Amino acid sequence: MSGLQELAGKTAVVTGGASGIGRGIAQALVAEGMQVVIADVEADALARTAAEIGAVGIQADVSSMDSIQALADEVRGRFGLVHVLCNNAGVGSTAPIARMTPSDWQWMLGVNLMGVIHGTRAFLPLLAANPDGGHIVNTASMSGFRIVPGLGGYGVTKFGVMAFSETLALELAAEGSKVGVSVLCPGPVHSNIKASTRNRPGELAGGALADSDLEQSEEGRRLRWLDPIEVGRIVVDAIRGGDLYALTHPEMGPMVEERHRAIEAAFRAAAGAPA
Repeated sequence: MSGLQELAGKTAVVTGGASGIGRGIAQALVAEGMQVVIADVEADALARTAAEIGAVGIQADVSSMDSIQALADEVRGRFGLVHVLCNNAGVGSTAPIARMTPSDWQWMLGVNLMGVIHGTRAFLPLLAANPDGGHIVNTASMSGFRIVPGLGGYGVTKFGVMAFSETLALELAAEGSKVGVSVLCPGPVHSNIKASTRNRPGELAGGALADSDLEQSEEGRRLRWLDPIEVGRIVVDAIRGGDLYALTHPEMGPMVEERHRAIEAAFRAAAGAPA
């Protein structure tokens, strides 16, 4: 997949851009000389971040197709062309799957998975019509590669983002599109995802999902935590290189390999081969 080499002067849109990884991505793109639009549901944080990093802030709710289509229409009206879309907005509250309610699933799927689908549906026609080509970056997670108890709902959405991104990349390449796709798979990053329920809509209140601060846990203190701007620079490299996978924590590779070995062993067992 060929990347988008020249970024200066081009336009990027980052959802969930008011804080955390989204802010880091937006900062890195601004540093490359791009015109950056950040979208978020938090109006105050959005205005503050936009002023601080030199971006344009537009309030939007990724779980609503109408809201994201309105965002795309406004961006097109202001800037004409769009070159980079980062579908980044996400929530990360935790609960055992057996305790999750329909409203839990509606909220988690609506932001983490439907947000990516809505963003792509609204912006892909603009990217595809761009003679310079374009690039889509979808934020998944290391939880898109491996399962963690308590993060089942989150994992379902991130496995979905992985499948969506991999399929989209193949389909666009098959039709000779100038639009590339990367899927960002971050490990531990300092962000506000530990306070995700602050943005849970009232009509979807209740349920079992609760915020969890992994940074303060015993396991979390053993992990390497990145600042969002470091992740932003990894995203810039992926856009330029046309990389399908943008990874932040290569040391977590063995955890993914362990899962793959278990799957390979199951196939060998099904075929009657020795383990």
